[in-house]
Amino acid sequence: MATSATLAMAAKARELREEGKDIIGLSLGEPDFNIPDFVKDAAINAINENYHSYTPVDGYADLKKAIITKFKRDNHLDYKPNQIVVSTGAKQSLANLAMVLLNEGDEVLLPAPYWVSYSDISKLAGGVPIEIPTTIESDFKITPESLKAAITPKTKMMIYSSPCNPSGSVYTKEELRALADVLVDYPNIIVISDEIYEHINFTDNHASMAVFEDMYDRTVVVNGVSKAYSMTGWRIGYIGGPEWIARACNKMQGQITSGANCIAQRATIIALESSPSKIQYMIDAFKERRKLILGLLSEIPGFKTNQPQGAFYVFPDISYFFGKELQGVKINTASDLSMYLLEKANVATVTGDAFGSPNCIRISYAASEENIIEALKRIKKALT
Repeated sequence: MATSATLAMAAKARELREEGKDIIGLSLGEPDFNIPDFVKDAAINAINENYHSYTPVDGYADLKKAIITKFKRDNHLDYKPNQIVVSTGAKQSLANLAMVLLNEGDEVLLPAPYWVSYSDISKLAGGVPIEIPTTIESDFKITPESLKAAITPKTKMMIYSSPCNPSGSVYTKEELRALADVLVDYPNIIVISDEIYEHINFTDNHASMAVFEDMYDRTVVVNGVSKAYSMTGWRIGYIGGPEWIARACNKMQGQITSGANCIAQRATIIALESSPSKIQYMIDAFKERRKLILGLLSEIPGFKTNQPQGAFYVFPDISYFFGKELQGVKINTASDLSMYLLEKANVATVTGDAFGSPNCIRISYAASEENIIEALKRIKKALT
């Protein structure tokens, strides 16, 4: 199993900082905002109310109720408590799903680029990742034709994210319907819809595959509070999906970790019950940063960019630099360029190889405007 490329780059950046180097980190997908005060207050109240015991494996009943209300309010999806499982982060939710659904040799379709852990989570469960390539010209989205061409008798699952990590691409409801029209002919394929960046969406038009009646019983929605509420370290994720899948995930989780942290669950209830308008200030800031970083990237020859519609990443095609020599360093791959930028510009990014897109690198703009400006200044100097 490969090491997570994002975590590996973050670790390398930490090592260099410890050596005294001024590293600007644009590699991790972690909001730089503080947790909203109303969420902090809920956690403090839970401590004062003496929440400390083991939690139900699939989550507190009132948290599941809050999740159900959130699904109805934000996504027009109806779930019952036995269709919800709360986990220690959305990553555990994804791992649970792979472990309970995949048998040895089952193929997992991964529209590329995809989040780094989809592939290795699938492999760990015995699955075989099958990449469906895209390009920056197609806004990093698959088509019904490319989806159909990737399906074989061994296909068991498709995992996609919208808004997408790493590309920031957002599938419209019409685009998802076109993909669903292909999938309805293959009733054994389960769709995992990773919607962790749901609220960081600049289109105001988030859509889920599960909203379609003919896909509802075959789609599992994965979400959590890490990105929208800046609660990355609190480790709360959840799923909504068919009861038989939720029941299996509950059983799996009961043997691995049991229930998620009690204080974090109590705080999540308040987060999800609140109006999304209470976190709009973060989304507005990310949108301004997107404008800033795209403008700065446009000034660097060799970077080809599109305009991401969500999340907080840009995913430029940097294949222009392949075969070139920069300050005595030969650049043959995106990994080479990413390491070059770390060593020569003191800026941490992530290679697109890890996301199934070897011509790109991922740059996070979940950073202050000052750091973005300084980082892009350094990158431009190192490359021109």
